[in-house]
Amino acid sequence: MAQFENITIIKKANIYFEGKVTSRTVVFESGEKKTLGIMLPGEYTFSTADKEIMEVLGGSMEVRLPGKEEFVTYKEGESFTVPSHSSFDLVIKEVSDYCCSYIKE
Repeated sequence: MAQFENITIIKKANIYFEGKVTSRTVVFESGEKKTLGIMLPGEYTFSTADKEIMEVLGGSMEVRLPGKEEFVTYKEGESFTVPSHSSFDLVIKEVSDYCCSYIKE
């Protein structure tokens, strides 16, 4: 999906890691939430409350999912899923654009 219809955008940015990761929250009529953001080069660990589906819209991400030893590289057009109540590690080597969908279980 290249664009979203009938949404609300929260104006205030979500800012993490001293501004190296930023996003904006998008809320759909159904209540579904997504964030659209940018990650600058760096190493990051994120924790989840809900299940998350991360779509790489530009750039690439090296990702270590919960319970895994190895990092896997995801490139533009690819996605990965993170279980709820877990954490995952990212290594970003180039500016990366992403969309994160939050799934209530």
